Amino acid sequence: MFTDILRSFLSIALELTVLFIGISFLVSLLQGLIPYEKLNKYLSGKNTFTGALAAIAFAFITPFCSCSTIPVVVNLLHKNVRFGIVMIFLFASPVLDPTIITLMTALLGVKVAIAYTLITSILSVIIGLTLEKLGFETAVKKVKMTGFNEQQVNFNIKGALKETIDLMKTVYPYLLIGAAIGSVIYGAVPTEWIVTYFGEDKWWLVPIAAVIGIPLYIRLSTMIPLSQILIAKGMAFPPMMALMIGATGASLPELALLNSIFKKKLVSAFVVSVVCMASISGFLFYFI
Repeated sequence: MFTDILRSFLSIALELTVLFIGISFLVSLLQGLIPYEKLNKYLSGKNTFTGALAAIAFAFITPFCSCSTIPVVVNLLHKNVRFGIVMIFLFASPVLDPTIITLMTALLGVKVAIAYTLITSILSVIIGLTLEKLGFETAVKKVKMTGFNEQQVNFNIKGALKETIDLMKTVYPYLLIGAAIGSVIYGAVPTEWIVTYFGEDKWWLVPIAAVIGIPLYIRLSTMIPLSQILIAKGMAFPPMMALMIGATGASLPELALLNSIFKKKLVSAFVVSVVCMASISGFLFYFI
């Protein structure tokens, strides 16, 4: 059993390492071409459609986990960016990442990656604008921003290499953790157990998986290799996607940070929204 676990871990880790380094370097190199000033202009504009697209684009090019998104949210609020647009970014940023979505494409397939990107993007827009429509803007506390620096990334190989190394330090360990957990599940957890409890197409497994994901502090980079193993062992796709989005869309550390900038009713609305986003996404995968 130990040999199978080790062999599985080395195989997954090697594949992820090659993909991660190559994709991260390319993304970092191309970030120098991104017009951040124009993005900020669109984010602050009055046009809802343009602002929503800019928020999704900004979320996509900023590979943040749920916790590291908070300083950017505070910065956007201080710049008087429209509340609904900020909320779109808050929901989309942890679940959209070009590097991880490329890994998802390689491990889970193009169809899954495209569907995941479209579903999470659309739901982020709907939820963000709905919270604005319901008047939750009044539940934002006045917070003084400290320790946030906006940086303009230049298009150069040296800078891209440094960016890749920095990203490796913060994200790569989570990839290895996901590979390790997945390998243990692959080698030690009986397939029959996963199939029995999570393999059937029971609708109630989706919201349960979404709720289970909230207390977990799992980055999307950890969930990708883990989800590949769970699917291989027989876990149904919809609850697996709900678990993935619930775990990456929110976490207890993030909720503690949000409590410092949002009033309790908005924090509660955020949690409910993430559960809804994860559950709806899971249900939609029944049709994909």
